[in-house]
Amino acid sequence: MSDNDKKVTVDVGSIREALGLKPRKGKKKQLNESYVIAPKNFVLKTEMLSEKNKAANLKQLEQYIKAVNSVSAQLDSVDRLSANSKHSEFRSLKIDEAYGLNAAFLNGMFFDNISDLQSQLSMDSLAFMRLERDFGTFDEWQQDFIACALSSRNGWAVTVFNAFLNRYVNIVIDSNALHVPINCYPIVVLHMSESTYYRDYLDDKKTYVFAMMKELNWDIIEGRFKKAEKIAKVMAG
Repeated sequence: MSDNDKKVTVDVGSIREALGLKPRKGKKKQLNESYVIAPKNFVLKTEMLSEKNKAANLKQLEQYIKAVNSVSAQLDSVDRLSANSKHSEFRSLKIDEAYGLNAAFLNGMFFDNISDLQSQLSMDSLAFMRLERDFGTFDEWQQDFIACALSSRNGWAVTVFNAFLNRYVNIVIDSNALHVPINCYPIVVLHMSESTYYRDYLDDKKTYVFAMMKELNWDIIEGRFKKAEKIAKVMAG
């Protein structure tokens, strides 16, 4: 999902029926908190990824979205009274929910901020000025971001605005999504799952990273910086 997408609301009963889940029985109280996320249509013009690779990755995004919607519907009727930290259906669903949401939205943001064949960054842009401010130089940001990408285990490298630190930092997220610091807004997202690059680059992760960074969509990224600045103002009170 991209950061511009709007949440789609659908009747809970219809969601459960569409997902093949059994209808609720009795008058047991429910939270009715189901939500549905919908995929965005991405136009990936880049030749840095093959057409088969693009299709496979877009298919994977659809699978993540389908899984998130299924978990959301199941959480609407799960038994919360039996929840515990050792093993329970509620705990498993909540973990799956967090993983699925991270995977769906980060993948969507990744597709949104790549594939710009005319990739350009102006020195007077907010993106450039903030990266220079918090990393010393733009080159330092690039080097740090690339190091994060090469350090990721089938996950993501992400430049985020950390509202606790009130600055921009690069983070490493592994496939299990356990290393996601809270109170962070994603700005630049690079997918480092083997399924994203192996078909075209085999194990040459560095060449893949350089290829993606050559075509970053700085217009999209600039919009995220502007949103982050609004977050910073709110956090500052």
